[in-house]
Amino acid sequence: MLAIDIPGRGQLQLDHLVLDVNGTLAVDGVLIDGVVAGLGRVKGTLDIHLLTADTHGRQAELDRQLGLTAVHIPPGGEAEAKAAFVRVLGADAVVAMGQGANDAGMLREAAIGVAVMSTEGTSIEALTAADLVVPDILLGLALIEHPMRLKASLRR
Repeated sequence: MLAIDIPGRGQLQLDHLVLDVNGTLAVDGVLIDGVVAGLGRVKGTLDIHLLTADTHGRQAELDRQLGLTAVHIPPGGEAEAKAAFVRVLGADAVVAMGQGANDAGMLREAAIGVAVMSTEGTSIEALTAADLVVPDILLGLALIEHPMRLKASLRR
């Protein structure tokens, strides 16, 4: 758990990190360098959940590399399925990170939504739904390691 008091937002008790896979953790079905280590550093702080439509058909290999099992989102209605997943966890206890249009709902629902810039592109929907934008996933994961960065960026 990560407890953080953000002026103007209040005390947050964060338990979950929900991550899009393709475009956020991986590009063209290949993990971004440093993601395994970055996730390893936050595993003890938050429960990690991966959501994927498995666009490139490589999720089983990515799961093996990450030591996690992704939740497969069926085709059609991906945006609502991801948002619903966050609601089921308890949105007020979730940090969500993603970059695609189908991630916008989960970014909006989460206590903290982080849009990640990606070489694959980052959708306008994700940017406008997020509370914060980071230049890459490694800096997004570093926010969990260094929560005062969240406080500094999100206080009102």
